Amino acid sequence: MTHRHTRVAVLLTALTLAVGALGSPAAASSPPTLHRDQAAAGWLARQMVSGDHFEVTFGGFSFPDQGLTIDGILAYAATGTADDFAARATTWLALPDNLTGYIGDGGGEAYAGATAKLLLATEVRGVPATFGGVDLPARLAGLLTPSGRYSDRSAFGDFTNAFSQSFAIIALDRRGGAPASAVNFLVGAECPDGGFPLSFGQTPCASDPDGTSMAVQALLASGRIAAANRGLTWLAGQQQAGGGISAVPGAAPNANSTGLAGQAFAAGGRPVRAALAKLFLLGLQVGCAGATADRGAIAFDTTGFDPATATRATAQGVLGLADIGYAQLTAHGAHSGDPHLACGH
Repeated sequence: MTHRHTRVAVLLTALTLAVGALGSPAAASSPPTLHRDQAAAGWLARQMVSGDHFEVTFGGFSFPDQGLTIDGILAYAATGTADDFAARATTWLALPDNLTGYIGDGGGEAYAGATAKLLLATEVRGVPATFGGVDLPARLAGLLTPSGRYSDRSAFGDFTNAFSQSFAIIALDRRGGAPASAVNFLVGAECPDGGFPLSFGQTPCASDPDGTSMAVQALLASGRIAAANRGLTWLAGQQQAGGGISAVPGAAPNANSTGLAGQAFAAGGRPVRAALAKLFLLGLQVGCAGATADRGAIAFDTTGFDPATATRATAQGVLGLADIGYAQLTAHGAHSGDPHLACGH
């Protein structure tokens, strides 16, 4: 699934339909690699528009996709590659129009999920949290409600969910600790079966694989191990025989949900479950038998490579291949370049 807290997806729902892929054969400057996670990150880097951001296409028009651009930054850090692409993307995000269009202007419009996700990216990149002239921690603090929920301040309504809350907790934990009220709110959202919902406050409580994967990572980061383990046990029960996770009951498993679950399993000390998720993702990856331009990409599902969905699927699937959660990500020591899958020809 896509990161449904992203503001562009909220205001323009149909923008989640098609992500333009700009694939091209691996350039001579792209080093060969046998590491499948690095090959995926290299393919992803080559899809960036102007080498510094991603776009989404709707109705024949292209719009900047800051959320997916951050996913790329996180994927490059997870694999220790494409650091030059990540640096350019970070600069692109700090441009006033791109920044305001994503996190809001801070006055009438301020978006909690986007602010939290961007704060995490600054921490992973090792750049100041006052980003593009905006104090991101202070902005996020202003969006914490008395209930402990981080909520949007917007004329369009409040579209925060488990992604928003979890990104905030993870990002703030890396800065010394999230507010206890925020962590308690997330713990209190747990469904009776041990999983966590995507959307808060719905009756009956319905556990969601993506919401649970995010909540588990946040709760592990904040030391709420018992609640995290209940979420992991519920999530393990959703894993299919081939290792994949579906977004909704009865649907086919997909790379996005499986990547998130793989992260959660790895972070939560469930190596067998994480390995099964990785095997499923590897089965979706375009290998040496595929077209040169597509090698390394991760397909959304078993129907095969589709440029309309592969960019987001690869960005979110990479962290499942890399066996690393959001709380542990760092760009420190990452190399430049966009590796391509070594195929011997």
